[in-house]
Amino acid sequence: MMRSMYAAVSGLRNHQTRMDVIGNNIANVNTVGFKKSRVTFQDAFSQILRGASRPQQGRGGTNPMQVGLGMVLGTVDTIHTKGNSQSTGNMTDLAIDGEGYFMVNSGTGSLYYTRAGAFRFDSEGNFVNPSGLRVQGWYLDEQGNRLSGPGGSLDPTAAPSDLSVRGNLTKSPPKATSSVCFTGNLHADAAAGDSFTRNFTVYDKLGNPYSVTFEFTKSTTQVNQWEWRALPASQTGTATGTLEFDADGNLVSGGSATLNFDPGTSADAVCTQTIDFTGITQYSDPKGESIMAVVQDGYSFGDLEELTVDASGVVSGSYSNGVSRPLFQVALATFSNPAGLLGKGGSLYAVSNNSGEPQIEVPGKGKAGAISPSSLEMSNVDLSEEFTDMIVTQRGFQANSRVITVSDELLQELVNLKR
Repeated sequence: MMRSMYAAVSGLRNHQTRMDVIGNNIANVNTVGFKKSRVTFQDAFSQILRGASRPQQGRGGTNPMQVGLGMVLGTVDTIHTKGNSQSTGNMTDLAIDGEGYFMVNSGTGSLYYTRAGAFRFDSEGNFVNPSGLRVQGWYLDEQGNRLSGPGGSLDPTAAPSDLSVRGNLTKSPPKATSSVCFTGNLHADAAAGDSFTRNFTVYDKLGNPYSVTFEFTKSTTQVNQWEWRALPASQTGTATGTLEFDADGNLVSGGSATLNFDPGTSADAVCTQTIDFTGITQYSDPKGESIMAVVQDGYSFGDLEELTVDASGVVSGSYSNGVSRPLFQVALATFSNPAGLLGKGGSLYAVSNNSGEPQIEVPGKGKAGAISPSSLEMSNVDLSEEFTDMIVTQRGFQANSRVITVSDELLQELVNLKR
């Protein structure tokens, strides 16, 4: 009777633990990035009343006789399955579509891992989570190559570091025009001596804009030839040239030229420009017009206006001068045994002895999932499952309490024998 009572006590205690876990799951049903837990039981050590015997001397063997001594907790597992993604409309909210965890710096050098991607920029431009822990990743140059740090040298093996938008990343320095590309058509039936002009803007290395005019004049001596000149007179070097076309209207000569543009501000402001005419043809235009488009690679100074995030975790900035460039890339960590991670609260996890070391990966490559910007991963708690487990746990608790009640009644009967 005493055995049954203490076995039932172990059942009560452990069912209460299971109820605690269920209550925590339900409490966090709407917690971003929360991962539910489950409890498993196993029987405790059994008392052996009689051991097993072998068959011998014509008699069969006998099985062991054991009486169980209750139950104990087997495991309290964290289930790291993916929760549903919810669109938020906030570009800095990030969800992971697949495996992986965001990395955040505690501020003391320790790294935590989380699926809760409710990130934002603080007043100093640091990319942080709601608790102020800094998100980890790599800084990129304008071509998307990995850097050793903000404004650092190229380093494809650079380790992730704290991400922030500050200093040089908040502005786009000017770029002097070095290339001008013409694309269009010069009307083949234009009369000799007819002129066509195209105005556009170029920039010096300080970002100052200057208007430039190219004038195209149909040759008076050659049928398939046009002469061009650059205006104003501040254009030096090869400021004039000739474009020659074949009978099919294709450019065959004079496809490129070099100009030195001097805006007259200082010697340092002189910029050399490569002119590309290879996109020009000479066909008859139904409207009797010459049409020309110009693309140049210079721009003025610009301030950061907007940030966007793509599926590979690259955060790009758009500037007031029309330039868009990658700034940094969020890093993800994967584990061989995510269930072994140690919960730290705040939807954060730390490495344990059984989680394995983090494998740092680029989003969308290897085992790491892609990034879903403007989304958050919701809790993976299933209320219907939790309520069902709650009913089963309640019945288990009631049954164990009934065992204690009956055992107490048996003891009472035993005491009454002396009367």
